[in-house]
Order: sequence, then structure tokens, then C-alpha cells
Amino acid sequence: MNDPQASSRHPAGLARPHWGAEALWQALVPLLPGLSIEVVQTLDSTNSELTDRLRNAGRVQQARRGGRMDDLYPQMLVAIDQTAGRGRLGRRWHSEPGSSLTFSLALPLQRADWSGLSLAVGLAVAEALEPHGRRLGLKWPNDLVVAEADQPAGEAPAMGRKLGGILIESVSVGEQRAAVIGIGINVLPQPAVDADYGTAALTELWPGATPQDTLARIGEPLVRALQAFERDGFAPLQAAYARRDALQGRAVRITDATMAEGVASGVESDGALKVTLAGQVRRVVSGEVSVRLAGTP
Repeated sequence: MNDPQASSRHPAGLARPHWGAEALWQALVPLLPGLSIEVVQTLDSTNSELTDRLRNAGRVQQARRGGRMDDLYPQMLVAIDQTAGRGRLGRRWHSEPGSSLTFSLALPLQRADWSGLSLAVGLAVAEALEPHGRRLGLKWPNDLVVAEADQPAGEAPAMGRKLGGILIESVSVGEQRAAVIGIGINVLPQPAVDADYGTAALTELWPGATPQDTLARIGEPLVRALQAFERDGFAPLQAAYARRDALQGRAVRITDATMAEGVASGVESDGALKVTLAGQVRRVVSGEVSVRLAGTP
């Protein structure tokens, strides 16, 4: 692990030239002063590494009863080969070396209410990768999915195969709270592993895509989306999310014995999933349950 001070002085010191980390850093540092970007060959989990760094910073702050500004500087960490990636509820995120983009971004978020944050991140990634198309959808609360064909204007994408996932973790550093936002995207075709409904590759939507180009395309939109969320929350994004909501109108099964199966009926202004059961709308809050299409094991 790099010393934070060294990373600040050499923001792309571990980045391989073909990854273009220096250009990305130059684009992002005006938005995130103090940002460091590291690209490493092999790592177990970018989220685990950054959460460990932040927890260590928190222990240092507690020991000296104070803190330096650079204890919580923004960090982006990319692993070319991530060997033990994690998803929600302890699931493993499988990625093939060189065929996936796996990275995490850690930064403080001053907003007290993070409701809908994973939806805001997913929307930012989807719109950066496919701004005008009709195949890239979002499966609540944290999956990107690719439909088999474009959907008609005005209709949300059909449920498709999994393209990527998002994992957001919270770490307290002294009196501040930081988000660690992990993103994994299948850029090139790879085996269907740990996906309930098949896997997709970004090259289906963007022929010639590479992990490096993918990071360059989503880096700035992601940061701007996080800053907008910090200011305004999820509510302004509700309508845009609905246009990519792959669960809308579909029968779903909730891993909550009191809810069983129902019909997904959109998301609320705080990002909660609405599920209609026997004519009544119930709220499903991220982190409490897992949503599966009805009929899947």
C-alpha cells in the first residue's frame, strides 16, 4: 500500500502508461482536489483495500485526537486482475484478468442520507456507457443489465444479462464518513459465473471497448454524479432511473417471508423499490433484501 503523502505527490505513480491514468487524473483533480489514482496488476479486492486504508486513517486520528486533511483524500484504485471481488450480501464478484474493469473510488460524502446512492451510481455509469441506446438497463439496487434488443422509446429496457455490479460501503474516519464505491464491469465476453440470469459484455454495445477506455468514459460522469447526489440526493434522478428500470412491471420474489412474490412498480424518491402485493404497495429498502425474478431459484 502506498503512503498517502506519496500518492498525493505522485497521483498516478503506480499507473501503467497504457491505462491513461495521468489524463484521467488531470480531468478529475479539479473536481476532487487531492485525488490519487493507482492501477495495480493484482489485488484481492479494491473495496477491501480502500476500506482498510480508511479504517487505518480513522485509528490514527483517534490516537492523536485530531486529523490531517489528507487522512481522507479521494482515492481511486484499479485492479487489472481482481482475485476476490465482492458483491452485495457477501457474494463473490468473478472477473477474468484483462477482460473486466474493476475499480473503487473512496471519498468523503457530507450528505447524511445516502438513500438511493447505489441507484445514482448505476445510472451515471449506464448513461455514460450508453447515452442514447435502449439496451442498457438497471436492476435494483445495484446491477447493470443488457437486454437482447433495443426497447421502444418510452419503455424501460427488458430484463437482460448482467453486465456489471456496484458495491458501496461506508467507513467512519473520525467525525467524517467516507463512501467506498466499487464497480465491476464485464468489458469482454467471459464465462457466466455467479450470475442468476447470464452475463453480458460491454463489447456487445460498444465494439472495441477495453477496460482502459471504459474507465476513461465513466470516470468524470461518475464523479459529477456523486457530487450532485451529495448536494441533492436521489430524488432529481427518479424519472431518469425509471427510463432504465429493468424490473418495472415484472414479477419478483423478495427474500423476506412476509412479502413473498409481487410486482415491481418503480422506485420512490429515496430509491426504495416499490413492490405491489395484493393491491398494496410495499417499500423495499436496499440492504434489507435481495430481489430475484419470480420463478428463479
